[in-house]
Formats: sequence, C-alpha cells, structure tokens
Amino acid sequence: MMIRELSCDRKYINGLLAVVAFVVIFLIPFEGLNYPAHATLALLVFAVILWATEAIPVAVTSVIVLFLQPLLGIASIERAMIGFANPILLLIIGGFVIAAGISSSGLVQRAAYLLISRIGTCPDKSVSATAYSTGFMSAWIENIVSYAMMIPIFHYIIELTGITEEEKKSSNFTKALFLGGSYASLAGGLATPIGTVPNLMAAAYTGIQFSTWMVIGVPIAVVMLFLIVKIVYRAFPPEITKVCANELELKRRIDEMGVITGKEELAGGILLFTIFLWVTEGFTGLGSSTIALIGATMYLLLGVISWKEAQKNINWSLIIFFGGALSLGAAMLQTGSAQWIIDNVLAILGGNVSQFVLTLVLMIIGVIFTQIMSNIALSAILIPISVSLADTTGVTASLYAVPVAIACSLSFALPVSDPTVAMAHTTGHVQIGEIIKIGSILATIGIIVTVIVIFTVGIRIL
Repeated sequence: MMIRELSCDRKYINGLLAVVAFVVIFLIPFEGLNYPAHATLALLVFAVILWATEAIPVAVTSVIVLFLQPLLGIASIERAMIGFANPILLLIIGGFVIAAGISSSGLVQRAAYLLISRIGTCPDKSVSATAYSTGFMSAWIENIVSYAMMIPIFHYIIELTGITEEEKKSSNFTKALFLGGSYASLAGGLATPIGTVPNLMAAAYTGIQFSTWMVIGVPIAVVMLFLIVKIVYRAFPPEITKVCANELELKRRIDEMGVITGKEELAGGILLFTIFLWVTEGFTGLGSSTIALIGATMYLLLGVISWKEAQKNINWSLIIFFGGALSLGAAMLQTGSAQWIIDNVLAILGGNVSQFVLTLVLMIIGVIFTQIMSNIALSAILIPISVSLADTTGVTASLYAVPVAIACSLSFALPVSDPTVAMAHTTGHVQIGEIIKIGSILATIGIIVTVIVIFTVGIRIL
C-alpha cells in the first residue's frame, strides 16, 4: 500500500512539474520567437516531462498534445491531427501483426533451437548463438518481444549445463546469456526501419527507403552484435568453459517439437516474401507501409493468425503516442520552434560547424538522454530538430535523422533506459553496476561505429 501511495505521489509531483514548467516557459519572453513557436516550445517541455516520467500514460499525453494545439492557437485541430495521417502508423500496425504471426506459429522457437544445435551448446557458442538469434529477430519484430521469446531458451540452456538454482545467482554464464541477449535485441533493431520506434520516427520524417536503411543499419547491427558477444563474454568469463550442455537432451527436445508444421512453413514463407518486397521497394515502387499491410493481410487471410489474436498484439497505446509525437514534431517544424532551437545550438557551437561535429554532438546528446528517458519520447524531440538542422545546413535530412535515431536506441547503460535491459536486471542475475559498466562501453562504441558507417557508406547514399 505504501509503495502504491509513493508511486501516486511521484506521478502527481511529476504532473505538477510539467504544468509549472509549461507556465514558466510560456511566460518567459524569448528573443526571436513568435507566439505560435513560443507556445509550441512550452508545449514541448510539458509533453517531454510527461512522456519521460510517465506521470500519465504516454498515449494520454499525446491526446492532450492534440487538443492543446488549437486551444493555444498553435494549429487547427485538422492540422494537429496530421500526425495520424502519416503512413508510418500503418507500418507499425502491419509490423505488430507480422510479429504476432511468426511468434504464434512457433517458427521463432524452432529456429532458435536449431541454430543452437548447429552452432553448438558449449558456453561460448551458446552465448553467440542466443545473441545472434535475438538480434536477428529484433530486426523484424519488437525488441522486447524477441527478447521475451528467448528467455525460456536461456533457462533451458542453463538447465542443460547442470547449473543449479543456487549457482544461477552468481553464475557468469547466466549473466552472459541474459545481458548479452538484452543488448543483442537493441543492436539487432538497428538493422531495419521497423527494428525500433526511433527508426520508424526517422523514416516518417525522411521517407528513407527500406533497402537504403539496411545498407547502413545492417553493418552497424552486425558489428555491434559481434562486439557485444566478445565484450559480454570477456566481462563474464563462464565458469563452465569445459562443460557443454547435453546435446542428446537438446536433440530430444527438438524431436519433441516434431517435423515443421504447415503453419510454420507458411509463416516463414510470408515473412521471406515480405522482406523481399521491403528490400526491393526501390524497384517495385511499393512503400514500406504498403508492404507491411500486404504481409499482415497475408497472415490474416491465410489463417496463420486470427484478427482477434492480432488485435491483442497491436500496441494501440504506442500508435496513439506516435501520432501525437508526430503532430508535435510537425508543429515544431511549421511554427519555427525547431529552427529557433537549432539556431541557438549553432550559436553556442560557434557558427560554422562541420557536418561531422554536428552529427557527433547530436548522437552524444541522444545517447546521454536515452539512458534516463524513453527512447521513443527522445526520438520524438530530437528527430524533428535534426530535420531542421539539415534544412539549415543544406544537407539531406537523413544524414542527421538516421544517426540520431540510432543514438536513441543505444540505451545500454541503465535498466530504466530500455525494457529489455530492465528485464535482464529483474531476473536477479545481473547487477546495475555491471549494466552501467558494460553498457557505457557499448554505447560509446555504438557512437563510433555509427559515425564511421555514416561518413563512409551513408554519406554516399543518403
């Protein structure tokens, strides 16, 4: 009861803080800001505090953002609703249905077991196999879903090695599996525009093609996955390096699953066809959202998943949040508040700043703040600003929006920064200090890898 009361008190305080911050920003005069831009800036601060603290549900905050725009004279309700007309929302809905289809078919679990059996069940190979499996799934389905589906497999591998319940608490092998899988889900999500919400946000503002994103995202994801395995394994050298899991038992478990079912084959075939359409959208002319709807419809019409099941897996709260965030971003661009922020940032940095330095500064800001607040909310703020920065400096919006989106997903360093990291911590096997130490290293490496890819490959195609 006391914990619930404290939680309510904290939410009340955070909500009050958002209102006070709004009033203060609204009343303070800022040179160079007209009224609509000034009101938008105050609304931005108000929304950020509510989104970051979750004093009220994030979707409710987005609804408030919508009706406050006409009330404050920022935009008409028709213009405010423009965020919900963005095709990216259909891509999200389609992505949820596709994820539900491949998950319910059992295809993912079978693929993970088979990969482990092929690569091997010794500790080093198990850590690699589970990390790469989680990373691959995260490129196509929500990070938390891919990680959650792997957790039973982690427990199963630990069981096969003979580690007891008591030994699990301090086992380095257990730490490597759970934390490595969590970090791998974040890295894998960088590979495609549908891998993370920040990626989707960047795609919504820039219209970047699916295949173009993959040319940049896949190398970053692959390098990060490789380094995650190496760093996590070095940080937690398994105490059972000479003990491999019982491969006969693994074979027995796979045999229990039986031959691949028609439903699994159908789910896999639809997924491959959808991926093929995404990769070739530059030739077919089909947009990412259209392709997602085609894939989702195939799962529904061919009976892989029912509409009732699909609805349970669609995060409508996220969709409402996304629409509100896009609406606020559009207001920032249209009223000039985003441009005002950029002008002041450039003034602080000293005027003529190279694209490399600007990208690095934006990424560092993104990485720092994504450790302490929702990467979804952060991307809703930083990506419109990065688009304005691109307009000001005369470059393609993608050159700033893509690395910013990636930075928002490098949330390795704290349990509060990402649900999968929180899940790894709540298992009781990984301590916060260990997360901070390894996560900080990976976040730094992520910035370096991204900047290298952007300024070698990305600068030629974005």
